[in-house]
Amino acid sequence: MLSFLQDFKSSIAILAITLTICSSQVAVAQGTAETKPKIGTTQKLGDIILVGLPAAALGTSLIIGDEQGAWQFTKGLLLTTGITYGLKYSINKTRPDYSNDNAFPSGHTSTVFHSAGYIHRRYGFKYSVPAYVLAGFTAASRIDSKKHDILDVTAGAIIGLGSNLLFTTPYQREHIMLTYSSNKNMHAIGLLYKF
Repeated sequence: MLSFLQDFKSSIAILAITLTICSSQVAVAQGTAETKPKIGTTQKLGDIILVGLPAAALGTSLIIGDEQGAWQFTKGLLLTTGITYGLKYSINKTRPDYSNDNAFPSGHTSTVFHSAGYIHRRYGFKYSVPAYVLAGFTAASRIDSKKHDILDVTAGAIIGLGSNLLFTTPYQREHIMLTYSSNKNMHAIGLLYKF
């Protein structure tokens, strides 16, 4: 029981860190200009995906009991966020809508492509297709809402996908086992596959 509570606490901590990072990006990305621009439906959907896709990726890992994957996701997200905001505040590129000078690279895009890349690298391409579609939509929403240009979202996607190369390993399910048995007259090698 104690082990379950410790695992549950660590899962909650990982989830809290991830959601805090994603929700703070929505607040920072909206800009600090005195006159607030109208926020369209496309931008709202991009903001929802910014929080929803990482939460779904991390939540799925925790639900299936893949705590190693959840930790890899969190480390990759922290690196992605650190690089993204380090570049934003050091380069000071003006946004296309002139709301502030934090355009390069796109934080929304780096976060959602990190999430899609994590699903791809950890669980396989077929599971990541919907995540890549959502990530691509989010990148397009940032261009459509005049928050970024193509260079900003491309750099964000590269940062997000690149962080997975450092931290994410393929998920190893224990469903195949090689067996060996022997006695004086016989040796047997077997392959056991669990469905």
